[in-house]
Amino acid sequence: MRIVAALVLISLALAGCANDGLRDIRGSAMGPDEFMVQPVKPLAEPANYTDLPPPTPGQANLTDRNAIAEGIVAFGGRPEAAAGGIPASDGALVQQASRFGVAPTIRQDLAETDAEFRKRRGRFTQFKIVSTDRYNQVYRGQSLDAAAEAERWRNAGARTPSAPPAD
Repeated sequence: MRIVAALVLISLALAGCANDGLRDIRGSAMGPDEFMVQPVKPLAEPANYTDLPPPTPGQANLTDRNAIAEGIVAFGGRPEAAAGGIPASDGALVQQASRFGVAPTIRQDLAETDAEFRKRRGRFTQFKIVSTDRYNQVYRGQSLDAAAEAERWRNAGARTPSAPPAD
């Protein structure tokens, strides 16, 4: 009986040492990954073969999809805006958002701060017996309960027209 108990305890201890990081997003299915296949536009014969652009190895061709432009159109935007620059219609918005200055390294700074936070909060989350989502455990204190927040604002007398009505 002691040998069985020792084997169970050793296997649990070894399983608890597995560290998949904060978020293990691997799929459990053994089938193909549908996100690895990128659909392309159907082939079409050009009106004039002499007007075709020269081949550019390693670059996009006429049948490749432009996911960014398709996303912009899906959200009601204009795909030509993705080419760069700020449209004149958005100038006031950008000016208001950057009125206190713009940090050029904000993405790197946030990534470093977040990595430090996850490392500090995730020290003791490496030990686990069953597979869990450590990302949600680390950020639990920063999550927002939408219903409680709406109730707090309603109790304070604020109008919440876009929130669901109170029960």
